[in-house]
Amino acid sequence: MITVHHLEYSQSFRALWLLEELGAEYELKFYPRDPESNLAPADYKAISPLGTAPVVTDGDKVIAESNAVIDYILDAHPESPLRPAPGDPARDKYLFWFHACQGSMMPMLFTNMIFDFVSQGAPFLVKPVMKKTAETVRGMLIEPRLGAILDQAEKDLAAHQWLTGDELTAADIAMCYTMQAAEQRGFVGDAQPGCQRWIRQAAERTAFQAAKAKDGGREMLFTLGE
Repeated sequence: MITVHHLEYSQSFRALWLLEELGAEYELKFYPRDPESNLAPADYKAISPLGTAPVVTDGDKVIAESNAVIDYILDAHPESPLRPAPGDPARDKYLFWFHACQGSMMPMLFTNMIFDFVSQGAPFLVKPVMKKTAETVRGMLIEPRLGAILDQAEKDLAAHQWLTGDELTAADIAMCYTMQAAEQRGFVGDAQPGCQRWIRQAAERTAFQAAKAKDGGREMLFTLGE
């Protein structure tokens, strides 16, 4: 049986939501963050190859990285419609969004957060230079790329209920943390009504609510930590 080693308010929420959608049996081991640093505890880091979330174990197997965890779980449930099969009309969109969340969107959000962190923590005399550098990088790289991704999401969500079609897929589950992080950082707002609708409807699903209850009921935390 799969054990989800769940770091609270982290990217491993995806695994919880997926397993709840599947109605699968699993064991949950909950790891609270350090109340001061928000980092993962040492016993969690000892399990994860990189010390980051998510990580699941299955017997002597250890699987880390969000999309690898999702694929591993879905491999055990080949009958599930959450991963469109080759030849399915939704397959191309599924592959795009499944990989865009971590391959394109998350790096931009993380880079933006690094610049925020460095700018805020810079010495007084250096702070104006760091702030200007951050603004330049945002204008040249982060905002255009995030804008392009969110524009595509708006286009797809104007045509369909979910990112890949009218039925939920694991691509939506993969995107949940990333899209909420974009909203928390101010990149998703009134100019992205489709994304706002998507976030709300995802949060209303019974399986999402069940996963959130096991996560402690609080909002997911987008942090430079794990």
